[in-house]
Amino acid sequence: MSVAVESEQTPEQEKPVEPVQSGKPAWRGWRPMLGHPVRVFEPSFSGTGLTMAAWFFALSLVPSLLPRSGMVQGVVSGVTVIIGYAFGAACQAIWEYLGIPKPRGRFRTVLVWVAVGLGIWAAVFTGWRMVGWQNELRSLYGMEPTSPTIWPTILLLTVVVAALLLVIGRSLRLLFTTVVRWLDRALPRRVAVLLGSVALLVLAWALFSGVLVNGFFATANNIFSTRDTLIADDMRQPQTPERSGSPQSLSAWDVLGRQGRYFVGGGPTVAELDAANGGGAKEPIRVYVGLQGADTAQGRANLLLEELKRTGAFDRKVLVVATTTGTGFLDQNGVDPLEFAWNGDTAIAGVQYSYLPSWISLLADQEAVKETSRVTFDTVHQYWSTLPEASRPKLYLYGLSLGSFGVESILSQINIINEPIDGAFMVGPPFVNPLHATLTADRDAGSPAWLPIYEQGRTVRFTAEQNGLDRTTGPWGPTRLVYLQHASDPIVFFNQSLAFTPPEWLEDGQRGPDVSPRMGWFPVVTMWQVLLDLPGAGSIPMGYGHLYSAKANLEGWVGVTNPPNWTPEKTQQLATILEARPYKDT
Repeated sequence: MSVAVESEQTPEQEKPVEPVQSGKPAWRGWRPMLGHPVRVFEPSFSGTGLTMAAWFFALSLVPSLLPRSGMVQGVVSGVTVIIGYAFGAACQAIWEYLGIPKPRGRFRTVLVWVAVGLGIWAAVFTGWRMVGWQNELRSLYGMEPTSPTIWPTILLLTVVVAALLLVIGRSLRLLFTTVVRWLDRALPRRVAVLLGSVALLVLAWALFSGVLVNGFFATANNIFSTRDTLIADDMRQPQTPERSGSPQSLSAWDVLGRQGRYFVGGGPTVAELDAANGGGAKEPIRVYVGLQGADTAQGRANLLLEELKRTGAFDRKVLVVATTTGTGFLDQNGVDPLEFAWNGDTAIAGVQYSYLPSWISLLADQEAVKETSRVTFDTVHQYWSTLPEASRPKLYLYGLSLGSFGVESILSQINIINEPIDGAFMVGPPFVNPLHATLTADRDAGSPAWLPIYEQGRTVRFTAEQNGLDRTTGPWGPTRLVYLQHASDPIVFFNQSLAFTPPEWLEDGQRGPDVSPRMGWFPVVTMWQVLLDLPGAGSIPMGYGHLYSAKANLEGWVGVTNPPNWTPEKTQQLATILEARPYKDT
């Protein structure tokens, strides 16, 4: 069977439908008004579209922030190919619609061969270099190298994904053509095309937002809510009164949720703290309220406050109100270092607001994290502010990923001014964080976008895997805010503007040490690549992407809380101890 290469026609280019000669009213002649379903599967393609598809396939193989497996690369390439094809086909259709003369004769032949040849050359060249580029990234991250044996997976998935998307696109075009033909019987042609376009967009949006999106969120909620209730074999109910979920606790073990149970049952023991700090350790206080702990955010906040009072949290040196990630997760690498640094004289409190992973919660309901963060903080802060300033604990905020979004929502409240907190530590702030975006945009001249300096670091400082808190020229002020972020973290640096605007963090002199020198910017393609980096941001070695090491967290906490008599040697000693402890991925 031969494969024809022709233009992807628009309804404006379709041949007019002949009037129905049945003797019946025109509106009853429905059959000629239908499109041709066979065209959805016919092997005809836009020549310009295929040429652009080859170029876009080449671009899809260029490295982005994270290493890719064969399956991920196949999906990236498949979608990128169809974007290129659609762009080329649309350009060809517009050219023909406007009636612009096409090149003819020998010049047209040469032009076609040059365009096709360059597209094929680009695809072959980048395909040949792709494995090497990926291995450069893998070597940087300490990962095992990949090999050319991933190519069958890449090519198969590229073809399958591109074909599926092409069929979907042609099906929508068929629907559009059918609607326009129906409208064309009673309306002028251009009005019919306009109304058909509007109708198709409304229908597509209704299906996407009403059926697909709601169905996805409902399914995800059912899956993760069930998982949240399971008590795993490696969960250990605490027996000490300083922990929620203990026999003495007001927050029962069976309603803490999966991540809450891991949180209160984990952490360093007094013996471990004594060994690390030479004795004098206290049992760290960990307080947690699960989503099922009360019916409302205020009810959960009230229960948390009662737990803090019961455990004696307001008698400790340091009190941290932690905003969890979407599932209620509090990272071991984020909380354990604080307890080691202060020898257990700490209290950490968290409240669950969702069952869903952060990236789904981010899409589903940003208001949930805002409401829970603010209500919880206001409840604790109101009581804390009534205590004598000389004897109450220092009050800090903490958030990882979506949790940092909740911390920023707290910092934006006006009521924090009269009784300010002592500081906040935000790790892996997602791209939706408004304060983070503002601080980055308004950074001091000469500081890089991936690790800014803001107003000489008096109130806010940025750090990374290699401690960057001392890069500033000014002293700390009374309140300390620290952001910990990796240049290779797509959750931090993804932005919709990547589609049409080159990011500053890819400019010369702005690129972080864990970003491939081969990574470039291309319209639409780079945004899509970084978007697909998001799900894998937590599946690479510690210290890259969205996985933040215990050492980096320790340095951040030291910068925020400023423990007395601290030395760089103490940081290194505790970092060695922390990184020797097994990391539990819950």
